Amino acid sequence: MYTNKLFTEITVGSALAKYDGEHIDEDILLIEDLSKLPLPDEPRRMNSILVGLCLKGTAQYNVDTVVHTCTANCVILVSTAQVIDAYKLSDDFQGVGFLLSPHFFSEIAKEVHELAQLFLFARNHPVSQLLPEEANAQLEYFHILQRKMQEKGHHFRKDVVRMILATMIYELGNVIFRIMNKEDNKKISRAEQIFSDFIQLVERNFRTERKVSWYSQQLCITPKYLSETVRQVSQLTPNEWIDRYVVMEIRVLLKTSRMSIKQIAQELNFPNQSFLGRFFMEHTGMSPSAYRKS
Repeated sequence: MYTNKLFTEITVGSALAKYDGEHIDEDILLIEDLSKLPLPDEPRRMNSILVGLCLKGTAQYNVDTVVHTCTANCVILVSTAQVIDAYKLSDDFQGVGFLLSPHFFSEIAKEVHELAQLFLFARNHPVSQLLPEEANAQLEYFHILQRKMQEKGHHFRKDVVRMILATMIYELGNVIFRIMNKEDNKKISRAEQIFSDFIQLVERNFRTERKVSWYSQQLCITPKYLSETVRQVSQLTPNEWIDRYVVMEIRVLLKTSRMSIKQIAQELNFPNQSFLGRFFMEHTGMSPSAYRKS
C-alpha cells in the first residue's frame, strides 16, 4: 500500500535548503525575489502555505492539475496538501512572498475571525487580482515583516512577526470579501463553522473515509444535520464534497505520477481497479486510462 506522501513535499525546511532567505526556525521563510527560488521540474505536494505577490511580468503554474496565470498585482495562495507543478516565469517576472509551516499558520489563524470563508476561498482561488492600492498595502506589510525578522535581538521577534502576519491575513480577507461582493462582516454562523470543520476533515481523511456517518461522528452531530447544514451553506451534499476530493486526487495521480491504475485504486482504498474506473467515469465522463492519455 502506498502512503499519502507520493510526491516530495515542499516544506519551509526543504525550501531553506535551496533558498537562503530570512527565516525563523522552519516556521517562516521570506522570499525577497520569487524568480530566484529554485522551482522543481516535477510535481510537489505542499506541506506549507505559500503566499506570494506578483509585482511584474507573468507566472504560470498548475495547482492540482489546473493551470493558473498571475500578472502584476496578483496574490498567490497555495495551501497545504495541494500539488503544484509546471512552473513558467516570464523573463521580467518579479515577486515577493513567504512560506509558512502548517503549525505556525495554525497559531496565527486561530485568532482570525471568519476563517471558514477565507479558507474555502483560498482553496478555490489560488490566484486573485488585487487593486493597485491593495497590492501596495501588501508590499508595505512585507517590508515591515522583513525589517522585524531582521531584528535578531528583539525579545518578542516571533510574536511580533505573528501579529504582522495576522494583520496581513485580515487585509487579504478584506480583499476576498470584496471579491465575493460581501458588504458586511457578520460573524461566522454555526452552519459555516460546521461546513469549514467538515471540509478540513475531508481534506485529511478522504483517502480512507467516505461515509457521511463517520464525519458526523467526528463532529458530534447527526448525519442528517450534517447533510442539511453542508447543503445549506454550499448547495452541495457531503457526499458530493467527498467525491470532489477523491476525483481531484485521482486526476492528480493520473497526470503527475507513474502509478498504475491498480496502484491508485489501492492508494485510495477502492475495492479494486474496476470500481475506481466506474467511479471516475461516473464523475468525469472518461475512463482513467483515457484521462491519463488526454
